[in-house]
Amino acid sequence: MRQIISNEFLEALFPRERADEFFDAIYGGAEEGAFDIALGFGGFDETVYEMRLEYRLTERPGKCMACSLTSGLPAVFRRHPLIDIEGTVQKIGERLGPNWTVLGWDIGHTMPSAPKVNVIPLRIKFDKRGD
Repeated sequence: MRQIISNEFLEALFPRERADEFFDAIYGGAEEGAFDIALGFGGFDETVYEMRLEYRLTERPGKCMACSLTSGLPAVFRRHPLIDIEGTVQKIGERLGPNWTVLGWDIGHTMPSAPKVNVIPLRIKFDKRGD
């Protein structure tokens, strides 16, 4: 699974400049954004066919990410057209091929992951037809 959903694939799916576009759309200027956003692989549970992706938020130099993160950020990610979770999930389903079906997805709460890095987990539930 990790070879199919590679870092290169995820970066193409959610390019670095998307964060600037997101902040430009929300604040009217990319320079107002306190963090960069990257889509990363968080794991795959083969027992229940569930993939975990993470929107990784990394504080920008001279900015305060904690000041800009609220409990409402996952809800913004859920519906914002530049983040496009529905499109991301659809493309991952296509990438996995015809034996896999996306059953649904959910986005969790913002959580600290490392100093100056927070993540918003995206869980995608799949079904797999016989090999």
